[in-house]
Amino acid sequence: MLEGEQPVVLPAEQLLQPMAQAAPLWIRLSRGLEAAIASGALPPGARLENEVSMSERLSLSRPTVRRAIQELVDKGLLVRRRGVGTQVVHGSVARQIDLTSLYDDLKRSGRVPSTRVLDVTFARVGPEVTEQLGLDQTSRVLKIRRVRFADSVPIAVLENYLPDTFADITAERLAEVGLYQELHARGVTLRVARQRIGARRASVDEGLLLDIGRGAPVLTMDRTAYDADGAAVEYGRHCYRPDLYGFEMTLVER
Repeated sequence: MLEGEQPVVLPAEQLLQPMAQAAPLWIRLSRGLEAAIASGALPPGARLENEVSMSERLSLSRPTVRRAIQELVDKGLLVRRRGVGTQVVHGSVARQIDLTSLYDDLKRSGRVPSTRVLDVTFARVGPEVTEQLGLDQTSRVLKIRRVRFADSVPIAVLENYLPDTFADITAERLAEVGLYQELHARGVTLRVARQRIGARRASVDEGLLLDIGRGAPVLTMDRTAYDADGAAVEYGRHCYRPDLYGFEMTLVER
């Protein structure tokens, strides 16, 4: 559903189905909305009517409607977007712990990736970055900062650093393809990477870019990728929305 389309309005009897035991109205509404999402009556991307309209139509108080919706936001089934309203989440992306790019992972999962390039600069950086790339601290590197979208919904803020060999990579090119795709096109073969996965609170800037608000939790991944000769090709520091993205791995007993 496009952002300009009308909200999906479901009948009261579908949203406020009777429950086996007496339950608060917000729980009944929350369960009704959840069932509508599961059945496809509220499909991925569908926009809900606003709280005022829903409360008046269903003869419920606004706090009751707000609490029911927040319950599903907390479950990762709905997302609030500034200027758009409340939408059904398209479904989270579960990423295997492999040496792949987010761009390729989204395409493989049937999603439509797009990119907003925030910054492409060639400059000196801190010792943490030059150390990861195996460079002298006075070296200049290519810094790339982007927002990655899945089906037009912001999912990650990506920050990458590359040696000066790749200083001619342009913002226009990165708006069209993933970084790893561009590296492969240049004949680079990535063989191994060292990465660390963590979590923290979003900065003010990240909260705005990901549409989640300051201090909201984000998943993080730091990765240094190496080519076939063992040279560091790129160092990335990324953060992801945990309601739309996760990591998967298979564990084997040794």
